[in-house]
Amino acid sequence: MTAASATWKIDSTTDAAHARALAAHFMSAAEVPLIERARSLTALTAHLRARLEQGGGWELHLSTQPPAASDALGQGHLTVSVRPAGGPPDDSPSWQLTLPCRGPAQPHPSDSDGTALTRALLASDDDTAAVLSRLDEQEELIRFHREELHRTNQGVLALHAELDASALLQHQLLDRERIARSEAEKARQLLTFLADASGEVIASLNHEDIQRRLPELLIPEYASQVDLWLFDDESVPHGGHRPAAAVAAARTGRPQHAAAHPGGLPGVDDLPPSLLAPSHPLLCIPLTVRHTLGVLTLVSPGPRFDPDTSVMLVELARRIGIALDNARRYEQHRDTAEALQRAQLTNLPAADGLLLAARYLPATRGLNIGGDWYDAFQQPDGSLLAVIGDVTGHGLRAAIMMGQLRTALRAYAVEGDSPAQLLTRLHRLLHHQQPELYATAAVVRFRPGDPHVVWASAGHPPPVVRAPDGTVRILDTKPGIMLGVPLPYTYEDHSVELTAGSTLALYTDGLVERRALGIDLGIDRLAQALSSLNATELRQDLDTAAESLLEPLLHESERDDDICLLLCHTTSAPPVNTPPHARAVPVDRLMVPSARRGTGARRDSVEATNEEGG
Repeated sequence: MTAASATWKIDSTTDAAHARALAAHFMSAAEVPLIERARSLTALTAHLRARLEQGGGWELHLSTQPPAASDALGQGHLTVSVRPAGGPPDDSPSWQLTLPCRGPAQPHPSDSDGTALTRALLASDDDTAAVLSRLDEQEELIRFHREELHRTNQGVLALHAELDASALLQHQLLDRERIARSEAEKARQLLTFLADASGEVIASLNHEDIQRRLPELLIPEYASQVDLWLFDDESVPHGGHRPAAAVAAARTGRPQHAAAHPGGLPGVDDLPPSLLAPSHPLLCIPLTVRHTLGVLTLVSPGPRFDPDTSVMLVELARRIGIALDNARRYEQHRDTAEALQRAQLTNLPAADGLLLAARYLPATRGLNIGGDWYDAFQQPDGSLLAVIGDVTGHGLRAAIMMGQLRTALRAYAVEGDSPAQLLTRLHRLLHHQQPELYATAAVVRFRPGDPHVVWASAGHPPPVVRAPDGTVRILDTKPGIMLGVPLPYTYEDHSVELTAGSTLALYTDGLVERRALGIDLGIDRLAQALSSLNATELRQDLDTAAESLLEPLLHESERDDDICLLLCHTTSAPPVNTPPHARAVPVDRLMVPSARRGTGARRDSVEATNEEGG
């Protein structure tokens, strides 16, 4: 592109029209874009009209400039300016416009006959048509974009609607999740309480203890009041009446709900409000195991019972019924065991030169029945046999075997056998009758006027002897094997001298054996306790001496094994001022402790005492 310029003087309207037509031709030749050309010619016409109305002469100047070297598009510029005629060239124009152009400008043709003006007028319509065509294209494009925009808006609206629906659904899901978590936490709490409460009631084998614990467990979280109606309990309820719902539960065996409005509780029948508590809902649950034992009545802690909580309470009541049934059955077995244990106790005989005292303390766990026993009886030759034994295990089987051994030993003793011979025969008997049951035993023979005592042991803890001066020795001669071990064995007799005033202690392992300590330490403790006894007390009140001996050894409240103790105290002559009836203690005074007093309390001991009469 080369630089070009053109100038026209304008003194009249005709000059202005002629100049405008030539400017249009100049711009077209310079390839000014159509829209820019139409816009600039319109602005130029308006400015020339305004200058003519102002008066004076004017000049229209057009010039083109080639593109700069740095212009990558290769685009030049066309400058249109209007300035007063005859003025200095360097004066600022009154109006000026710069337009982009691409082609070189051509000099304007001669217009002596007005052809240029006519051509310009005709060409203006072409420009207008081109502009209008461009406008039509733009309108079509705008219409297309408007339609696209409308569709986009519809899509955006649909997207917003979906987002709103998704947000609503998300809120609903979050609400449901919160509800589900709340219900899960509630269920966890109910199950935890059910497990803990069940553990507490089932752990007890005392029905009175179970009754006492129920209000502590249920109030105030799950009930404001608790009443347990046991059918075999003759106690009269507070007010003298039972709620009708409790009676209905006892009759039908189904849980009953009594309130002004139906509770809708799962598996629970609805009844009108109770006259005994008209303003509070009642939940009456039968305690059914094999049969209905009673009814648990709960007064709601709030305006109504929660359905989930009621399901838990019904299940808890079922477990309470099982616990009560177990406690009653345990008490029945315990009573049977006590009766059997009482039947096995011995009347301690009177013997010249010998005082006897015995203690039996059953284990504080289980059915209070085991295989420990003691015995003392006189022989036809005037001697006295003192026996202590322990059958392995607990329960009725051990107690029955203990009774058989006790009876067999008395039968064998009639023939005058020595302690070792008696144990040998018992060993054969037990091996043949009960090959899987074993026992330990120690037998001591006392003869009137003879200070030498003969004894034998079958795997039993060694006897402990206290001399009159308080020194103690343990008869730790190697004992024979346990009774019933599947081996042929013959036991040996041993002899020990007991001067007058000596005390021989026979005992079972429950007295000296502890889980954390060995049996040897327990025997040493027994020896120390026996040494510390008062000599006068041993001579005058052997029964009290036995209590004093047990006290430092039984500091624990719980025992896993039975304890049996038999004290034999030798004297030089029968004690004076002893009535004849005191020579033997009848069996009905030998009391086995009752578990009804609670397993934590110290149990009474089985006592048997005999003193020589004068």
